[in-house]
Amino acid sequence: MAKKRFLYYLGNLFILMSLAGFVYIAYPVMLIYFFPPSPPPHTQLIRDGFYLSIPKIHAYSEVIVNVDPWNENVYKEVLKKGVAHAKGTYLPGENKTIFLFAHSSGSPWEITHQNTVFLRLGELEKNDLVLIDYKKKRYQYIIYDKKEVSPIDTNYLKNIDKDIVILQTCTPIGTSLKRLLIFAKES
Repeated sequence: MAKKRFLYYLGNLFILMSLAGFVYIAYPVMLIYFFPPSPPPHTQLIRDGFYLSIPKIHAYSEVIVNVDPWNENVYKEVLKKGVAHAKGTYLPGENKTIFLFAHSSGSPWEITHQNTVFLRLGELEKNDLVLIDYKKKRYQYIIYDKKEVSPIDTNYLKNIDKDIVILQTCTPIGTSLKRLLIFAKES
């Protein structure tokens, strides 16, 4: 009888621990996903520096320039702070491809708005707006395509002479199985 009661309590303890673990892992992502922070007032202003804003998904961030996308140690540190501009691609105003990448999620104990800027990138559709402020000038882009590719597929970076922006993050959220690419052209 005592053994049965012990197993009953032990089973309940395991259920409670599982629920607590789920909440610990899922809560930060759900909080940012369902209750994204409002963009600060400065996103309405054209700013000096390099900033990205995507109104539909409440994404806004400073862009860190010339990050080596082939050096994991370098880009992992940068992605904790926001969006990275890939070294070897162009900057706004140069009329060639701008490649920006950021996290969609991270470890539950590290999740902040800065390191999950592209959490909702998958919700973007054709004709959605992407804004880039660069050196006190605003560039407005309209999304025209969306793709999922293998992590080793980099064909989209072979022809960077087009006047477009490519946004990249990992998908599905919380994995690195594929890369989600959003393509936008200047409007």
